[in-house]
Amino acid sequence: MDDGIDPLVMGVRDRWEGQGLRGGPWPFMSICAVGRLNQLLTKALEVELKRLGLTRTGYFLLTTLALSRRGRSRLSTLGRILMMHPTTVKLTADQLEAAGLVTRAPHPRDRRATLVEITAAGRDRVNEVSLALEAPDGELAVFGGMHRHIFESLQPARLAAGDVELLNPGAGRDRGDPGG
Repeated sequence: MDDGIDPLVMGVRDRWEGQGLRGGPWPFMSICAVGRLNQLLTKALEVELKRLGLTRTGYFLLTTLALSRRGRSRLSTLGRILMMHPTTVKLTADQLEAAGLVTRAPHPRDRRATLVEITAAGRDRVNEVSLALEAPDGELAVFGGMHRHIFESLQPARLAAGDVELLNPGAGRDRGDPGG
């Protein structure tokens, strides 16, 4: 990159009309940019997670539990929140339980449901990952602290596409909690 101009972007823009393509290049370019950024972020994340003995799915599940009100949730709720197949959630919970990072128990009032709860060791692992992802010498350091800017830049597009479920004011309770 020279003076902040990406030669790939300039090349696409310059050739778009010259090749007789209709419409503008921006949808193609935005999709490519997001795809490439996703690959770069994912690669850096996976290097850090491997070092800490976690998979990406395990990290997402553990962090989701750590963020829940009581540190526990139904397997089905985790699948919905993480947009993962129930089998993937169950297998990930199996791996995390074997590592001592979560426990499982039957739901006290719904015999069809299983609750997954983060352990103290699981919470410690989430904290280790969080600090590693912010480390100035870590794999994500190349992004120079742009994480918040990246999130805030992409948020309007995600919301416009319907990516986030909007909760009713009274619907904020974690349905994985036995009280919910």
